[in-house]
Amino acid sequence: MDMDAGVVGLLLAGGRSSRLGGGDKCLRSLAGRPILSHIIEHLKPQVGRMVLNANGDPSRFSAFGLPVVADSIAGFAGPLAGVHAGLAWARTNVPAARHVVTAATDTPFFPTDLVARFLSAVEDSPGKLAVARSEEGVHPVIGLWPVALAPVIEDFLEKGMRKVGAFAKQQGAVEVYFPKVEIGGMPIDPFFNINEPEELSRADALLREQAQ
Repeated sequence: MDMDAGVVGLLLAGGRSSRLGGGDKCLRSLAGRPILSHIIEHLKPQVGRMVLNANGDPSRFSAFGLPVVADSIAGFAGPLAGVHAGLAWARTNVPAARHVVTAATDTPFFPTDLVARFLSAVEDSPGKLAVARSEEGVHPVIGLWPVALAPVIEDFLEKGMRKVGAFAKQQGAVEVYFPKVEIGGMPIDPFFNINEPEELSRADALLREQAQ
């Protein structure tokens, strides 16, 4: 998939990972590499630039060679605060960027045509937010965000609202459907996310099976 220079990839790693015992979930090992390495590998060919959203000491991500931006909204306000931070970073550092595509850093199987499908869906209304949908439902953390939405998100957050899904609904987001993908011979939701040790083990087994 050819990259789109007008799209910045934003990797959301600001969560607390409480169900996996805390720490940075995306640095856990998956098929012999950090989960984050798989995420970067999937997204890098689809975008012009990438940035990582994470709070705390950014040096723990230095091995990945990506700029790290923290939330500007205090108090672990959730992924929407990370989206806001990424949009603000793009406005400053990639002024030609029209969109930011967001990917959760615990979804190692997301599609390699994610950006192309999103852009196609909003081709006739480029100011629209697009979010992913699968058989499992809507995944608003996986989306294509017009950079111009930054102040709108900031206003939403400053009013004490936090839910990405509520913001997407308010904006009348376009939902883009993605079918299951085959990993290790099994049909898997493309936005399968790793929250618990059992899910990490399952993803690891699937990837190792696929590599054989």
